[in-house]
Amino acid sequence: MPTARAALERLKEGNRRFVASIERGEATFRPPKRADLAQEQRPSAIVLGCSDSRVPAEIVFDQGLGDLFVIRVAGNVVSPSQVGSVEFAASRFGTRLVVVLGHSQCGAVVATIEELRRPAGTQSRNLRAIVDRVRPSVEPLLATDLADHPEELLRRAVRANVLAAVDHLRHGSEILEQLMRTDGLRVVGAEYSLATGEVEFFEGVDGL
Repeated sequence: MPTARAALERLKEGNRRFVASIERGEATFRPPKRADLAQEQRPSAIVLGCSDSRVPAEIVFDQGLGDLFVIRVAGNVVSPSQVGSVEFAASRFGTRLVVVLGHSQCGAVVATIEELRRPAGTQSRNLRAIVDRVRPSVEPLLATDLADHPEELLRRAVRANVLAAVDHLRHGSEILEQLMRTDGLRVVGAEYSLATGEVEFFEGVDGL
């Protein structure tokens, strides 16, 4: 099983291949290896990402079957089921890198900003649960001058939401905390650009 640093370099290199394929007008595809994976899996990284149809982790990192353990939920928010999924993969498979992958123009973040500015009161209980998990990242920003600059507000809110998820995973699970202390587990934050296809890792990578 690769170290967190090796896994991160693999993702960065995969994203470079993906961006290059966009520039060449080509689609990337890794040949399947179903037979090898029938009995076990050993994913090199865990990715907690948004459910947005434009951000499939395996494609943007140019990875194949069995390479990534992917958890997707609108707004890449962290709830007990997401924490449990990360715990499962890190404990069962020995995966040592967790990536929280946000993306530009995130609809869940946009919806949260809109709800905070103009409460509609018509959201379902389930949709509100997502908004409520994004809210703590957005609310403080709305109290600043960013409230008058929508594009920068959204950009900063997307980053803040990723940072909140990273912090939750680092400090909201005894299992993950133990693995970070003793077994080299690392949790990092990243953002995918819908415009360029590039992934920027901006949190937690300095020590790798």
